[in-house]
Amino acid sequence: MPEFDVVLQGFVTALNGWNLLYCLIGVSIGMLVGVLPGLGPTTGVAVLLPITFGMEPVSAIIMLCGIYYGAMYGGTITSVLINTPGEAASVITCLDGSPLAKQGRAGAALGIAGLGSFIGGTLSILGMILIGPPLAKWALHFGPPEFFALMVLGLSTVIGLMGKSIVRGLISAFIGLNLAMVGIDSMSGTLRFTFGSPYLMTGIDFVIVAMGLFGLSEILLGIEKMASTEKPPKLQGMLPRKEEWGPNMKAIGRGTVLGFLIGLIPGTNSVIPALLSYSLEKKLAKDPSRFGKGALEGVSGPETANNSYCGGALIPLFTLGIPSSPTIAIILGAFMMHGLTPGPMLFESNPVFVWGVVASMFIGNFVLLIMNLPMANWWAKIATVPPKLLYPLILVISVVGAYTANNSLFDVGIMIVFGIVGYLMKKAEIPMAPIVLTFVLGKMMESSLLQSLKMLDGSFLGLFERPISGTILSIAILILLLGIGSGFRKKGSTTLAGDVEM
Repeated sequence: MPEFDVVLQGFVTALNGWNLLYCLIGVSIGMLVGVLPGLGPTTGVAVLLPITFGMEPVSAIIMLCGIYYGAMYGGTITSVLINTPGEAASVITCLDGSPLAKQGRAGAALGIAGLGSFIGGTLSILGMILIGPPLAKWALHFGPPEFFALMVLGLSTVIGLMGKSIVRGLISAFIGLNLAMVGIDSMSGTLRFTFGSPYLMTGIDFVIVAMGLFGLSEILLGIEKMASTEKPPKLQGMLPRKEEWGPNMKAIGRGTVLGFLIGLIPGTNSVIPALLSYSLEKKLAKDPSRFGKGALEGVSGPETANNSYCGGALIPLFTLGIPSSPTIAIILGAFMMHGLTPGPMLFESNPVFVWGVVASMFIGNFVLLIMNLPMANWWAKIATVPPKLLYPLILVISVVGAYTANNSLFDVGIMIVFGIVGYLMKKAEIPMAPIVLTFVLGKMMESSLLQSLKMLDGSFLGLFERPISGTILSIAILILLLGIGSGFRKKGSTTLAGDVEM
């Protein structure tokens, strides 16, 4: 548990005029990103990352984190009112949210979802305050071998983000690792994969790659669909009935714990806790047949879980420097862009920054609760903005952002290339999450490995002889083997099912 005066100083930092303004801007943009179908937190953070270049580090991270957890709130509104999930985790909310809206109970669904999101988000931040400092102190004992082992553990969890095909996932991870190798080798000073271009000597800017893969590719996909959305119904009665409070508060409690614990696991995403929470509530319900027809617990549980997940997912980033999801990987890129190294030393060297960001999350959750309930109808109307107006605006923001990153038209070209690559990958169902994680972790892993081998006189087996690094590497190998085995079992069962159908 951190000292009270340090946490208090964090709140003073968060309540500073500019930081408070950036927190408000971040959660507002997050709500907007969550409401607009097809975007989601990863795209929102990637596209708007260049805006933070000239900002103070604490203000920049406060705003980007606001976009991250704000998007989780926003996706609920369109899922309930117009049966259109704003982001991936809100797909689960559509199952019961839309039937409730058709029954005239959209207000109750949004009310309990907003309350659950607030409780889950706030309690997960409290969990971060309790778990973060002890974990960071423990990690202070880490040397290069331990950090290399952590990077391997982070990469091993990529297996969970590979989607339907392990081969496609490995292709994605391989592309990311190769992108991380572009530029000057930090140890030998030799040039790698630059193809004689001076623009590639310093490597490929992660911000530009993220904007192309997530922002531009989403525009290209959206242009294909160009579907019009239905008009949102009017809200009546924002609170559940008296007899519904008990079951829903229990669902909120379970969702908070479930989301927070899953957030601690690298390689997961917000869809997993939402889906598990929905399954759990259905199993524990006295009448499971209500689910899918308008069960309020089918909204409160998953919505709480995906917001609680956000706080848990930030703990590995702040304490160990490990991104647990694509969005967190982009936020890690923002840390590096502003000269900050997330990990155990961050708590010691820059506590005001850490607790300022954490305190801003408390404030942001309060702001989102206010924005989420009285203004729900207004946010839902934004989702009906014609794509022919929306996509050009996002494209302009992306191009300007790519150019201002380094004042280079070459970067705009790189963004366009990766936008096309991202579009083709989505069409081919090749997951993009492995690219992001391997690209971010690749350079750090290489550096830690080379430092470790120098320490251990070139002995790779020495990594396993050190208690902490050996244990972490063993866990990583086990995760990798279990993941590959699970993938082949799924493939085998699919093939068998196909044979039976024939």
